[in-house]
Amino acid sequence: MNDIRPSTRWRIEINGIVQGVGFRPFVFRLAGEHSLVGKVENNPEGVSIEIQGAPEQLVAFLKQLKEELPPQAMIDSCEYHEIPLQSDNGFIISKSSHTQNATTLISPDIATCPDCLKELFDPKDRRYKYPFINCTNCGPRYTIVENLPYDRPFTSMKEFDLCTACRQEYEDPSDRRFHAQPNACHKCGPSLSVCDNSGRVQTDDPIALTVEALVQGRIVAMRGLGGFHLVVDATNEQAVSELRRRKRRFEKPLAMMAPDLDAIHDFCHLAKEDEKLLLDFKRPIVLIRRREKTQIAPSVVYDNHYFGFMLPYTPLHHLILRDNFKALIMTSGNVSEEPICIDNREAMEHLRDIADLFLLHNREILQRCDDSIVRNSSSGPQIIRRARGYVPFPIYLNKKVKAPILACGGELKNTVALAAGKRVFLSQHIGDLDNPTAMSFFEETVKHLKKTLEIEPELIACDLHPEYLSTKYALRQPLPFYQVQHHHAHLASVLADNKSGDRAIGLILDGTGYGSDGTIWGGELLIGNAREFERYAWLEPTKMPGGTAAIKQPWRMALSYLHKLYSSDISQYPQNLVREIGTEKIEQLLLVISKSINSPLTSSCGRLFDAVSAMLGICYEANYEAQAAILLEMAAHGSSELTSHHQEYRHNHKLVGALSVDKLIEDVVQSLNRAESVDKIASRFHLSLANLWISAVKAARVETGINSVALSGGVFQNLLFFEYLFRRLNEEDFEVLIHRQLPTNDGGLALGQIAVAAANQ
Repeated sequence: MNDIRPSTRWRIEINGIVQGVGFRPFVFRLAGEHSLVGKVENNPEGVSIEIQGAPEQLVAFLKQLKEELPPQAMIDSCEYHEIPLQSDNGFIISKSSHTQNATTLISPDIATCPDCLKELFDPKDRRYKYPFINCTNCGPRYTIVENLPYDRPFTSMKEFDLCTACRQEYEDPSDRRFHAQPNACHKCGPSLSVCDNSGRVQTDDPIALTVEALVQGRIVAMRGLGGFHLVVDATNEQAVSELRRRKRRFEKPLAMMAPDLDAIHDFCHLAKEDEKLLLDFKRPIVLIRRREKTQIAPSVVYDNHYFGFMLPYTPLHHLILRDNFKALIMTSGNVSEEPICIDNREAMEHLRDIADLFLLHNREILQRCDDSIVRNSSSGPQIIRRARGYVPFPIYLNKKVKAPILACGGELKNTVALAAGKRVFLSQHIGDLDNPTAMSFFEETVKHLKKTLEIEPELIACDLHPEYLSTKYALRQPLPFYQVQHHHAHLASVLADNKSGDRAIGLILDGTGYGSDGTIWGGELLIGNAREFERYAWLEPTKMPGGTAAIKQPWRMALSYLHKLYSSDISQYPQNLVREIGTEKIEQLLLVISKSINSPLTSSCGRLFDAVSAMLGICYEANYEAQAAILLEMAAHGSSELTSHHQEYRHNHKLVGALSVDKLIEDVVQSLNRAESVDKIASRFHLSLANLWISAVKAARVETGINSVALSGGVFQNLLFFEYLFRRLNEEDFEVLIHRQLPTNDGGLALGQIAVAAANQ
């Protein structure tokens, strides 16, 4: 700055996560420390500060502003310039302004902070046992926001008028609740109620009755931060089994909540890295290696070496759990495959056949938001499901998009995304778009993002698959559209996640995706970037008998691979498979395969895992997505093969084009004939397949000179397969790009669609 006078006034414009995190009170107090005058206000672009005083104090103020932020605040950009002096008498927080084109960042929901937790259990505090206690450092944010700027009138808290005591805190700059928008207490804020599944109110003490019901083994539907949970005592086998029966969730693992780290230590092998994830303000579900013998009911998790645990993140959770339970099931409050319920009436209607008791509250949830799921790996934390705590924090692109873009994602694990400038705002996990309720949630989420961020898209991106509901939605909109091949979107997604615009070797492995040639892809080695790609190598296409039926019945894929290798000679097939399925049913399906009746071709790596799982007798019928592959991975854990198998994949052909897996299948069958253990065969299959891909990636590097390899697709959620492949590629001196900010499965697809559409604008 030039010509600074003895008294100077600056206008400072700040963008980032600076609303709903105590930023304005922080600025107010900081201005007082430096004897500066002026004002601070929220606006749709972030926070605007006008500040006046001695130049050296302004410099010190700005330095401290950037270095000593409130715990959950984040500055994206900070620009300042000199403006004319004014005659302020002090420093004030002005009423928020509202103009067009909101660009500020909304804070994610934040877990209860230590200060509020201390007050919650202090009998002398006026908020003692108040289930909605919060301050500027914690509490609901994204799930209660209707519009920007983030002020009480634009949240679901607008229904609750502050009492005198809460108003005094709200207006006191020295108070922790100064301008805390969800501020409330027993007298003026939201409240709890309890009713049975017929709607009859039960008691004046909702928490006590809820605890009593859970102790008795009953199922409770509890309204939380981003929706309802179905809750039972995780140590009560009868209660857990009954929850599974009523919810029709028969085998998929159930998430749990424990009161503290000590409780989780009793159930899991808890590493320091796991503790760090559990204690993060996002409070995700963390997948942790389980102990062999615990008090957890056996039906919580079947045939899986991991428990999914989270810590309490709302005051209500703490009140229910503390001194009452070692662990509670906290699974999404929905009928199987439908979105999580958020409204009291909606929950009473949809969950009355599941829950015995409903713990309700009257603070409206404006955006349904599931719990996020993460895990640790040797390469760092990996996000499995990105939702509460992460959303709506943006992903940053290398370059600005020319015009705002809406991306509609895929069909499974759907998320949508809205891009403007360099920022991409991904929605929370929406789920599988296979029913009208889920599709309604999809459309609601698009509207909410557009309204809240005040971004109107000028281009819409979607998948190439003509039958995806997300694609059909995109094509109905009155906007130019850009269709992106599924695996190209995966490649572009991991490149964008790493802010890379260079060409890379993309190893994209998943269950299904509509290929450019009209077949089903899923085991792909691509060369390209966001702008374009070419298909370098792929798994040799195999028939998928029965189409989508083969996804739910892995034995069908097993027979397809076996037929390719041994034709119809059933005597060569694994006899456990023959006994389980039956000769008659096998012969009928072999006829379907030989005549190519309803048997589309697929290069899917996911279907290959399914086939081997069925051959080994691990999973013939899948009751949830990727169950066969997950159980195959669980079987492989602990085998000595994991530390001894390093040889290159032996092949008799050039590692480009269609890659045969006949040798892998033959090895599985011959190993079964030699009566080798299933765990040994499973682990050798994992590593042999990984070595096949490593050989192909090396061949691509020799041919193209590209040294970066990008990994994406749902198969990389297989920790055993991923970690071996990741380590070996690093040993071969590749630059390995993996997902860090979003899931490797289709939950990150929308980012890739944005990147591809932007590169081709």
